[in-house]
Amino acid sequence: MLSSSTTRIFIRTTTAIRLASSTSSSSSSSSLQVLSNPTLSRPVFHAFFKPLPSTSSTSLFSSFRTDHTMATSSAKSVHDFTVKDAKGNDINLGDYKGKVLIIVNVASQCGLTNSNYTELSQLYEKYKQKGLEILAFPCNQFGAQEPGSNEQIQDFVCTRFKAEFPVFNKVDVNGDSADPLYKYLKSSKGGLFGDNIKWNFSKFLVDKEGKVVDRYAPTTSPLSIEVRQLVLCNNKGLVEVVECLKLWMTASSINE
Repeated sequence: MLSSSTTRIFIRTTTAIRLASSTSSSSSSSSLQVLSNPTLSRPVFHAFFKPLPSTSSTSLFSSFRTDHTMATSSAKSVHDFTVKDAKGNDINLGDYKGKVLIIVNVASQCGLTNSNYTELSQLYEKYKQKGLEILAFPCNQFGAQEPGSNEQIQDFVCTRFKAEFPVFNKVDVNGDSADPLYKYLKSSKGGLFGDNIKWNFSKFLVDKEGKVVDRYAPTTSPLSIEVRQLVLCNNKGLVEVVECLKLWMTASSINE
């Protein structure tokens, strides 16, 4: 048996549904409205909602993507870009065809500076003869932790860390002034909660064809980046492909 209070709730809900049905059928509007029973002292629950505007499906996520890269949409790979070295000379990244690249935004006064520069140097020393290049781009957008001139930055990197990989011209990596290369990198591999670079020492792994393979957080150890398979595989011919797969399987079994 239903209690008297349960019965009253059932009657009120039924009445509300009937009112909603009659109102909906008599109205010329196709939008569903939130209804309440005007004859009751308290509103009752209804399963009627206004549909979202058709334009809202994209606007929901637009706030997470503050730096779109339409200007670089014609670029097909990293090799299509020209950047400046620390002395202001133009460097065609097409010269790096056939090389595996790690592209990283660096800073001299960051808490991550010591560990990243040390491990990047170790990684470069291990694989530079096998086709790895590390391209470092100083950036002062995060905590103003790269305030020095290009000359000062070069001196710091070479003196303290004995780094042999190239350090390029200081650039912006976010915003309207972001370097076109970084706009392309971010559009190729977006990050969590938006494409923008989050901090110093964000890393992009690029294959020999200039395609962005992966993106790594500032706190990711450079030594953990999987470059071995890329530098040892040239993707030319069946024999090379088979050898590449063998190397990949061997590395995977070691990691396990």
